[in-house]
Amino acid sequence: MSDLTQTLVQAVCEAIANGTPLELRGGGSKRFYGREPSGTPLEISGHSGIINYEPKELVVTARAGTPLVELEAALAEQEQMLGFEPPRFGETATLGGTIACGLSGPRRPFAGAARDFVLGTRIINGRGERLRFGGEVMKNVAGYDISRLMCGAMGTLGLILDVSLKVLPRPEQEITLVQEQTPQQAIRLMNQWAAQPLPISAACHDGLQLYLRLSGASAVVRAGADRLGGERLEGVDFWTQMREQRYGFFQSTLPLWRLSLSSAAPPQALPGKQLIDWGGAQRWLRADADAVSIRQMASQAGGHASLFRGGDRSGEVFHPLPPAVMQLQRHLKRGFDPQGIFNPGRLYREL
Repeated sequence: MSDLTQTLVQAVCEAIANGTPLELRGGGSKRFYGREPSGTPLEISGHSGIINYEPKELVVTARAGTPLVELEAALAEQEQMLGFEPPRFGETATLGGTIACGLSGPRRPFAGAARDFVLGTRIINGRGERLRFGGEVMKNVAGYDISRLMCGAMGTLGLILDVSLKVLPRPEQEITLVQEQTPQQAIRLMNQWAAQPLPISAACHDGLQLYLRLSGASAVVRAGADRLGGERLEGVDFWTQMREQRYGFFQSTLPLWRLSLSSAAPPQALPGKQLIDWGGAQRWLRADADAVSIRQMASQAGGHASLFRGGDRSGEVFHPLPPAVMQLQRHLKRGFDPQGIFNPGRLYREL
């Protein structure tokens, strides 16, 4: 447990004075994500430790460099968990990097995204100032939405010092059911069941089979399983494999695309192999196809597509923004980071 706030402030102020771009670096587990990093590395992983944890209040505050494994272990001791089930992609994953990337796991459509659990943040901005937004309870709404801006900003708006999160109790029981379904049938069923009072906490289709996770009190899970049917999956931590992209679908050298679509959108006629996640709202595509055609089809389906792993990271990795939205992003960047020293170009070339 170490508080490096003063050291980090000094490093940022020196970078501002010298006009030196910085690559904000935590555990490095998600360095593959986004555009190619650039700038002088500034290590944040040493700034770690749980600052405050109130199990009865379901709130935890920890420094950005705190390893996820350490944070989740502390929560597990109190039968609690991070509700957005963040992927680690490595044992070095940190809380700050998790929030900066804004990634959520299989529970996301049923419990909420990473940003939905952020109550407050403390950051260093591009003027070398320490700023605090939000708080440690839901009623402290001042700066609440600004804290959420840090989710998915890829460190382009500021250096996250610490984060306050709402946590959830761990469910009494979890089981996974498997059914053979076509992609079309799976999408229809996942949307149908999402509108019903069922204890579903994850749902995906791998092209051949539909996987459903049920979570909650034992009686509720048992009743849900009787209603939904399917074979019970035993002896395999399927959802950890999915979350950490260790499942067979992800074991390929082809570029991995992430498509965000309406959960009811039909299977997309794209080359390559697809996997449907988040009850239909997230589609994974393994294909060495033209980026323009993939994004065009995603747009026609009312969504967007991002290059998640592999491929050309010197170009635009995330789906191009409409001009008005990009202009808003530029204004935010200038407001938080006037000289553009934080992770330049990591999110978009212009930022």
